[in-house]
Amino acid sequence: MSSVATFLSSPKAVGTWKLDPGQSSIRFENGTMWGALKVRGAFTEFSGSGEIKEDKSVSGRVDIKAASINTGLSTRDHDLRRSNFFNTDLYPDITVVVTGGEPVGDDIARLDADLTVKGITGPLPLKVEVSPLNDGGVRLTTETTVTRKQFAVEGNFLGMVGNRTKLKASLVFRPA
Repeated sequence: MSSVATFLSSPKAVGTWKLDPGQSSIRFENGTMWGALKVRGAFTEFSGSGEIKEDKSVSGRVDIKAASINTGLSTRDHDLRRSNFFNTDLYPDITVVVTGGEPVGDDIARLDADLTVKGITGPLPLKVEVSPLNDGGVRLTTETTVTRKQFAVEGNFLGMVGNRTKLKASLVFRPA
């Protein structure tokens, strides 16, 4: 039995889990200057929770404050908050909702999730590394790529911003 399956079978795993934002990160990377440079950044405000049921089913939700985007350049961050990118005044939250999942390897789980950006929802299947922590928490680490135009994140002066964005998350959940 894999360590993910063992974790899910533990009576200690059953219940509600709360995201620990102080121990977590949500980062992104996007090509710019026609792919010559990378813009890296993070979302600094987010919350979430998850649930593991006795039948080993999983569900959860992470809410990200879109206006918390931080690339290290305040002018760029301001532009990213505007209507042609995230339109944070109208769409303040980016959400990831997990509706199920299953172990697929020793420390790996596949999660069925949906991503909502600017009111547009699309599938976001995730391959997640699951690492139980010594203090009773669990860390979920994943990396995926999304097509930003699928979510109407359109801003692109002279074709300089690539359409594919790499997302990286390291999320620590603790029993609630």
